Amino acid sequence: MRHRYDCPLRWGDIDQLNHVNNVKYVDYLQEARGALLHACRTAAGVEHRHDVAYVVRRHEVTFRAPLRFHFQAAAIESWVSEIRAASFTLDHEVFEEQSDGTRTVYLRARTVLAPFVLETGLPRRLDDQERNALAPYAELGDQRSRPVLVDVPRDRAAHYPVQVRFSDLDVYRHVNNVKYFEYFQEARIASLGRLRQELRDFPRIASVIAQADVEYVAPITLRPQAYDTWSVIPRIGTRSMVIESEITDGTDRASEGAVLARSKVTLVFFDVETQRSVTPPPGFREALVDALGDMVVA
Repeated sequence: MRHRYDCPLRWGDIDQLNHVNNVKYVDYLQEARGALLHACRTAAGVEHRHDVAYVVRRHEVTFRAPLRFHFQAAAIESWVSEIRAASFTLDHEVFEEQSDGTRTVYLRARTVLAPFVLETGLPRRLDDQERNALAPYAELGDQRSRPVLVDVPRDRAAHYPVQVRFSDLDVYRHVNNVKYFEYFQEARIASLGRLRQELRDFPRIASVIAQADVEYVAPITLRPQAYDTWSVIPRIGTRSMVIESEITDGTDRASEGAVLARSKVTLVFFDVETQRSVTPPPGFREALVDALGDMVVA
């Protein structure tokens, strides 16, 4: 069985391409996830358990088509795709369904969650009560979520400081999982901001996210000093490029610090006029590599 959640769109969710911004999708998934877990606990009669707490370990988000603003809510189906000893995985699909039954899928995603002890913050195993609560929504398969692995050499990486705001925190006093996507987005925009001037002689070509994977290694908490985001580009293809990033608690390039989160994002080159992915004209890739400089480690 799948759980359905209807998520209203908001004007503030739209980016400069008139699409729902990639960060907002993850916010929608959080709402749908909360609704599913509430339904699981209610059905199992454990809705009043105060020791039940989970953190997101990983997001794997695949963007299938741009979603534009309209007054009809976007539908989200969620289900349990894997149950392990100390974690479980939810799969999601954001879509619209036409009157004839056909479905336009905008996004598919996978979220790995891990239970922990609320008082100590230490990981724990799922108990039988929790397994029974998840069981009605289980569609278990063979495909497992894999850790997000990146290679971000500091001597080549673009640096961006991330300042945590009080409003970024969740009920556990950690930075909310959605905010990580926002931090990586800020770092990506800052790193690629130089391209507008360097590529002025080419037709206007934007980039949209096709895949965004984030691994949550350790909690980020509120503190006065900024955290560090480091980003490199390991691959530039004919129609896309990949950006790998890490957030660390180090204070400078020489002091690497502990890795708190990892991200791997695939950007597809996009024609604003036709609203389709595009192969850039000759010379574009070379100009892109020159403009990005040491950040390209391909």
